[in-house]
Amino acid sequence: MSHSPSLLVMILGFVLLLGPLVVIHELGHYLVGRWCGVKADAFSVGFGRELFGVTDRRGTRWKLSAIPLGGYVQFAGDMDPTSRPDDSKFEHLSADEKRQIFNAQPLWRRAAIVAAGPLTNLLFAVVIFAAFNMAYGKMVAPPVVEDFTVNSPAAAAGMLKGDRVLSIDGTAVDSFDDLRQHVWPWPDTAFTLVVERAGKAVPLTVKTQAKVLKDRFGNESRVGLIGIMAGRPHFAAVGPVEAVTLASKQTWGVMRMLVVGIRQIITGERSVAELGGPIKTAKYSGEQLSLGWLEFVSFAAFISINLAFINLLPIPALDGGHLAFYVAEAVRRRPLDARSQDWAYRTGLAFVVALMLFVTLNDLASLLPIGRS
Repeated sequence: MSHSPSLLVMILGFVLLLGPLVVIHELGHYLVGRWCGVKADAFSVGFGRELFGVTDRRGTRWKLSAIPLGGYVQFAGDMDPTSRPDDSKFEHLSADEKRQIFNAQPLWRRAAIVAAGPLTNLLFAVVIFAAFNMAYGKMVAPPVVEDFTVNSPAAAAGMLKGDRVLSIDGTAVDSFDDLRQHVWPWPDTAFTLVVERAGKAVPLTVKTQAKVLKDRFGNESRVGLIGIMAGRPHFAAVGPVEAVTLASKQTWGVMRMLVVGIRQIITGERSVAELGGPIKTAKYSGEQLSLGWLEFVSFAAFISINLAFINLLPIPALDGGHLAFYVAEAVRRRPLDARSQDWAYRTGLAFVVALMLFVTLNDLASLLPIGRS
């Protein structure tokens, strides 16, 4: 087991991770807003008091703020946290001035500007994965059983060496990695696998075995295993198009695992102790940075997907909450009333603050040696 990185490395890793990802997220909002002709009053990395800033020729204040846990773009006229359109506020403005006001924009433009942040985070992850795929190729490991582990659930269910897995719960399996992605998030869960044996399709029911895996730093993850081993994989070169296609699939795979993980925590299948906050993120950032830049950049892609996923949740105060308001506005052909939006925003903000407090305490409980022998 490797030694944990120093506090300085953790802080450095956290800054190098969160800073660029926040900038990328907010640049998505800013660039699409600028494409739509909306004026940005401020672009901030961090919240709270301004530490340093400059104003460009368009009147946008680019600044670094005191609390380094996010950022924001303040568009012209967007002083209402719910981004609620109110024509009465803009009646005195000229047509040219209205075109620069966020809340005076058509619904599709407001939705595009809001969605651009998390979508840019996803695009960033795709770019990183595609670059890795181009540089190192793709791992080729057919879903053929080469051997079994001790006490293998698959062997106990009747699987044989040489079987080729065709599908799992009706989803086609093209590689051993496909099978792993379907199985790992589901410990103690029964799956229906169809294997090819002597030219025939044979259905089998296999229940995954729950196993706690530890990395070199002692971090634990609870996964599902069926106890089969593939033959030795090899790497094949890929072209630009396949690299991007594969990267998109990899990004979607991470998103899918996040959805599964949240659902399992809500239903009680996983412990809330698995939720991580800023302290645990700093710890992991330092660990990955200590392993080298390739590991750190790969981790940054994973966290970028996490940021996109969190921001797309339909919680008022997050991008997904704004998009949910816009969906309601599109269906009703008018915005929700001010009282409903204000109530939803305050509730969402309280939930986000409570969640941040909870995951921070969760981090402290899991990382500090309190009550441990």
